[in-house]
Amino acid sequence: MPPVLDPSLLTSRDSGRPARWWVGIDGGGTSTRAVVADSQGRVLGRGEAGASALNQGTEQAWRHVGEAIQRAGVDGLTLQDCAIGLGLSGTGVPAQLRDFVEADPGVARFSLITDGLAALLGAHGGQPGALLISGTGSVAEALLPDGSRRLVGGWGWQIGDEGSGAWLGQQAMKLAQAAFDGRVPAGPLVQAVWRQTGATREDMLGFCAQAGQGGYAGLAPLVFEHEGDDPAASALLADAARALDALGTAVHPTLPLALAGSIALRLSSRLSPALQSRRVEPQGEPVAGALWLIQQQETNPA
Repeated sequence: MPPVLDPSLLTSRDSGRPARWWVGIDGGGTSTRAVVADSQGRVLGRGEAGASALNQGTEQAWRHVGEAIQRAGVDGLTLQDCAIGLGLSGTGVPAQLRDFVEADPGVARFSLITDGLAALLGAHGGQPGALLISGTGSVAEALLPDGSRRLVGGWGWQIGDEGSGAWLGQQAMKLAQAAFDGRVPAGPLVQAVWRQTGATREDMLGFCAQAGQGGYAGLAPLVFEHEGDDPAASALLADAARALDALGTAVHPTLPLALAGSIALRLSSRLSPALQSRRVEPQGEPVAGALWLIQQQETNPA
């Protein structure tokens, strides 16, 4: 049997009305994905809408959740008859979480967790396991046998997220700035950065002032492109792999480990033998983890 999740990881609301449909939601800063199942667990449809990260606003989050569910194309579906498992970005900020819960449009019931935990549940089918994510950002999570969660990294691109796309882009920009000063050679990677951002001090300062997480992550492909012709690019990728190795080791030393995110997958062959020996393929997507959550809550009510 899968572990029962620690109640502190969940935020739930129940209207007391019976639900006709079970819905899983995976929502982040770019998109919202929904999967709709009937009360026997048969998947009836999937839909997608815009971003539902809570830091982009409660009204938008609920609107896009509703749109994604409606776009699953299930006849007669209404939010009021849905039991929804929600894996959303931004639930760690108490004010954002409170506003979202209070804006409940009247669904039959919902259980809300972080998008990372939904991905973890999906990757291991609700069983104990670990997940190492590196895309725009990076984080490692583990679901322990007692139902608790361990979280390592995920401190944000401004100061952390080592081994991520944003981190790689920041390191590439640091090289470009140092090369401008004459502190390091202006190799192929630096030249590529200059072509993309501009080669003057003013250009680079302007880029850094407005880049944000996504802007820096947009430089990461250049590092991979020049791995073969620039030792500086190869060294950055080795540093990124070591950072991901540290996350995967720290989150748990023995649990099965799944990888997610474009950077983690591209660096997978560089991970240590110890991590490689634990690696398993994800069983399902984050939206499947959110659906599993609400199905468990429905079949095993507190």
